[in-house]
Parts: sequence; C-alpha cells; structure tokens
Amino acid sequence: MEQHKNLLHTETSPYLLQHAGNPVYWQAWNQKTLAKAKAENKLMIVSIGYAACHWCHVMEHESFEDQEVANVMNQDYISVKVDREERPDIDQIYINAVQLMTGGAGWPLNVVTLPDGRPVWGGTYFKKEQWIDALQQIQQVYNESPEKLEEYAKRLEDGVKSMDGIQLNTEKSDFSNFDTTSLIEKWSRNFDHQFGGYKQAPKFMMPNNYEFLLRYGVQHNDKTLLEYVEKTLTLMAYGGIYDAVGGGFSRYSVDQKWHIPHFEKMLYDNAQLVSLYSNAYAQTQNPLYKEVVEETLQFVSETLTSDEGAFYSSLDADSKTASGKLKEGAYYVYTKKELQELLKGDFEIFKSYYNVNDFGKWEDGNYVLIRNKSNAQISEEFSISEETLQKKKKDWKQTLFTYRNKRSKPRLDDKTLTSWNGLMLKGYVDAYKTFQKKEYLDVALQNAHFIKKRQLQNNGALFHNYKNGKSTINGYLEDYAAVIEAFIALYQVTLDEEWLHSSKQMIDYVFQYFHDEEKQMFYFTSSKDEKLMTRLFEYRDNVIPASNSIMAKNLFKLSRYYNDERYKTTAKQMLKNVLAELSSYPIGFSNWLELLTNYQSKFYEVVIVGENALEKTKKLNKKYLPNKLLAGSTKESDLFLLQNRFVKDETFIYVCIDNTCKMPVSEIKKAIKTIKKIKIKWTN
Repeated sequence: MEQHKNLLHTETSPYLLQHAGNPVYWQAWNQKTLAKAKAENKLMIVSIGYAACHWCHVMEHESFEDQEVANVMNQDYISVKVDREERPDIDQIYINAVQLMTGGAGWPLNVVTLPDGRPVWGGTYFKKEQWIDALQQIQQVYNESPEKLEEYAKRLEDGVKSMDGIQLNTEKSDFSNFDTTSLIEKWSRNFDHQFGGYKQAPKFMMPNNYEFLLRYGVQHNDKTLLEYVEKTLTLMAYGGIYDAVGGGFSRYSVDQKWHIPHFEKMLYDNAQLVSLYSNAYAQTQNPLYKEVVEETLQFVSETLTSDEGAFYSSLDADSKTASGKLKEGAYYVYTKKELQELLKGDFEIFKSYYNVNDFGKWEDGNYVLIRNKSNAQISEEFSISEETLQKKKKDWKQTLFTYRNKRSKPRLDDKTLTSWNGLMLKGYVDAYKTFQKKEYLDVALQNAHFIKKRQLQNNGALFHNYKNGKSTINGYLEDYAAVIEAFIALYQVTLDEEWLHSSKQMIDYVFQYFHDEEKQMFYFTSSKDEKLMTRLFEYRDNVIPASNSIMAKNLFKLSRYYNDERYKTTAKQMLKNVLAELSSYPIGFSNWLELLTNYQSKFYEVVIVGENALEKTKKLNKKYLPNKLLAGSTKESDLFLLQNRFVKDETFIYVCIDNTCKMPVSEIKKAIKTIKKIKIKWTN
C-alpha cells in the first residue's frame, strides 16, 4: 500500500530527494499527508532541514538510514520531511516552538506534533538512542494520557502565536529626534576590534549590519566606526570563510578569527556580500574588495547559475574523501605535503601568505587557507614587487583550483528560490554600478527576465520555487520584497521603466493579499495560502533582512517614483511599529535603521533627463551616495519624477528633496556637490 513506503521520490527538492532512499516512510508536507494523520489519529514527526546542512546529513546517516529507527518511526508515526528553504512558513512556526520548549533551535529541526500539526515536543540533532527513546516515550504518553499532550499543545500554541506578534504604534514619533548615536555606542560594545565582526563564536557575517554601519560612518564622518567596518570586511576576506582558491563565502565560521568555516556556500550570503563589498569599494577603492567581488561572481557564474539565467541555492558542506566517505570540508582543505608538491619553489612565499603553520592548521593534518598580512607586508618580507606577488598568487590559485577539481565536488542544491534570486540579482546590479562591467548587467538582465517569464504571473503574484521547468509553491513576502528591491535597483542602472512598473504591480498585489490593515504590517504568507497554526509577521532582521523591513524600504522608494500617499504612510507606520524593539536590539534591525536614516538626514531624488542620461547615470552610480534614489529617461516620460523635464538636445540633472528641486545642472560633479558631502576617504 502507498502508506507503507517512502514517497519522497516524486518531489523536486534536492533535500527531500536525499531522503528518498531511507527506510523511513517519509512523506512530504501536503494536504493529503495532513488528512492522513488526522484520519488515522497518529502523531506526526516533522523533520526539517536543507540540502547543504551538515548535521542534517549526520542524523540521516545515524538514524534515518537505520532500519531499527525506521521501524519505530513507521510503526507509530506519520513522518514528514520538509525543506526549510522551500517552506520557510512551516519552518518558522516549528523553530519558534522549539525555541520556546528548549531555549534554542537550529537544523536539523525535529518536532513531534499532534495529528493536527500542533507541536508537543522537539529539538535539533539527536543521537540514535536518544531519538528512539524519545519517540517511544512520547507514543506511550499519547496512548495512555493523550489529554496531557493536548493540554501542552494548547499552551505551546498560544506561546508560538505571541512570538512574532507586533502592535500598531499609535504614538507620535519624530524620526529626526531618535537617538541613533547612543544606539551605535551601545551596539559597539559587542564589536570585535581585533578580528572584526562581533565578540563571539560562531561568527555569522550579517552583511546588512555592515551596510548600515558603512552608511552611518560615512554620513557622520565616524572614523572609528569606518575603521571597524574596514577591519571586518578585510579579515572576512582574509579568512578561511572566504574561498581563496575558487571565490565565494561559506555560511559562517566556527571560531573568532573567521578561520574554519561551516563549509556550505549559500546563494543568499554571497549575493548580499557582493553588494556590500561593491559598495565598500565605491567608498574606499580598496583593491581587495574588488578582487572579492570579481572572484565571488566568477564562482556564482560557474557553479550556481543555470542556462536560463536562474541562480541555484547552495553547495553542500560535505564532499567525499579519496576513500569515498562524506566529510565536511574535504573539497577545500590541503595537507602541507600536497601544497609543497604542487607549489614547489613558491611554497615558502605561499606558506607565509596563507599561513601553512599553526595559525592556519585545522585537523587531521589539514590546513584551511587564511591570511593575516597584506600584500605589501608579504612583498617586503620576500623582497618582491606587489605586481610579481599578484602574478604568483594568480598562478597559485589556478594550480590549486585545477588540483581540487579532480576531487569529488560538494553536492549542488539546484532548486531556484525567487527571494534568493532577487538578492543575487541586486548583487549583480550593485557590482555593475561600482565596476561598470557590462557582463554584470547582462547577467542581471537575464535573471530579471527569467523571473518575469517563469515566476511572475499576470496578476502580480510570484511563485517561490522553480525546478525542472516547474513552479509549485506560492510566493512568500520574502519573494516579493527581494524581487521588488532588485527591480528598483535594476531600473536605476537601465532607466527602463518596465522594472518599476513590475515592482508597482507586485506591491499592489502584496497589499491585497498580505497586508494587515489593523497593524499596518505584512504577513509572511498570502491570504490565499493554506492555513497553518498561526500566520506570522517576519520583521526582525537576521542573516537576511526581514521581509517587512525590505518591503518598507521598497514602499519608501516607490512612494517617490509614483507620488503614492499610501506607500508613503505605510512605510512610516511600519518603521514606527518597530522603534521600541529596535532600540534594544540594533543587530536585529539594521535594515530598519537604514530606512530610519532616510528620514533623519536629507534624502535626494536625482533625476537625469536627456539623450545622454544613461551615460551620466553610469558616472553617478559609481559614487557611494546611499542617501539618494535615481530616476531618468532619454525621452519624454509620464513617470511622476520625470514629468515635463525633457528638453530636446539637452541632458539636465535635477537634485530634489520630496520633488522640490534645485536648478538643473549639466555636470555630474555639480550635482554631487549639491548632495550632502561625503568627506571621508578611508583606504587600506
């Protein structure tokens, strides 16, 4: 019978397909599975993870591939596998539940629920005996005293519903008087001034934190803050968390010095870091940042990009060793002997450059490449020019890249997620703005057209996923937020109003199906979606900014492009709603702080109209000017900011605040002088 087998072989998610051969009778989360649990009055096991998750693989090998474990699960439970990246709505509910139950959560996430999906027990990774013992005990309670589980489920449900609740702030708020200075001072107590980042391990990169701190430091001429941001970006790029051979960043480091990564590479990290390093280069001209962007985009192009121009999700942390055993980081590390044989006469310089010593040693005689010296220091140490060093470095990378490509490669999660594609699309746009490489714009446009063709429907609705020519899951707020932000950015480099109008169509759809009129925030799920235990608001920024914070920034910009009062008042109210919590936890609200900064200092609309508008747009975009949005056209336009501004045979630049403009000028330099001065120039 169908119920007595593993049903994951029909799924498209690489994570679910990894479990299709398990002896556990896994089923996917769908209405049929949920109805089956209710009809048979069975507890469910909801096990959540993702394809690049190392500890998910460990638990699979130890427990889910084990027949003894499978027998326990198959006898009493309906077992459901969920890809957290495909179903972030389900994941967040059970993450919240496990946090309430245990004080922490992560992946793999394993939860036991009542037949209706309400959780009663959960945790993360379990050893085989722990897992069996827990399941047997819970089943015994369910058989003998089901009312106890029902009572606990009700209390837990109430707790989960309150976790991401947010209230309408009806008090008057003067954004200009908000004490951001004290907030930064409090925040800075956690800064690690030795290695960058925060005083903790593991260390996540949190790119949006540094986007805000970079902007704040520049606009307030705060040299100490800018030095901290520079140190963080430099040491992340020096660290083992950055793939010195193949480009791209891993998800986080397990230590304080950014040395040993958790080796999976996620699209969303690399997307945001490309934007961050591009913006930092525009401000500093630090050649290291340019190198990071170029190499990371090369990695994305070669490894995470489909023929259709879509971006794949991730590379696994694990890969096979020479003996065929899956091991974390096996693809990326080297022994001293390997390096000596490969690099021959250059080994001594390489050894110093990448610390083939106690500083760079990992485990089992392996080294993870890490720098702690600049090119200038190495050049002086070995009495060679920086040009010679750069040539050697290029040769080293090619030698090691060719060598490691003979190894078994990490598994690829080749599903496409619309939200992450939006982030990567914006990464390419930001790189194009700074470096003006046409190939970056070409990739951005190809991806944008993919999204419009495959993921954006005629009514403004988005799909969340794409695999093998099919899109099956309705978009979440994160999809709309990221794509709208990327399309607005794309408009600002192409001046093609198609991208603005698509953004407006999507945002109007979001108002219709995601908006809560009472709280003036947006739900994570559409009102058209299946009803889960609760409907959440995602508003705290994390490794990826919250969908509500991105959406508020989108509304701020679109209100200016379309002179739309609803967009304008909604963005302000959303920011008001989070001010109290923002004050106590700035790390989790850095994208909201970016929006707040728009209200606290002058924010400019720069309008360029005339036959040379694109050329002047390119010059303006190369400058780091975070307190502006750009509109432009090479011809007459009905767009609000462009109306009645086209003059034949002239190209004029208007610098405006709330559409009140200075006299038009013809030169970019004069326009930039009108914008608030950015005086600091900090370099490596």
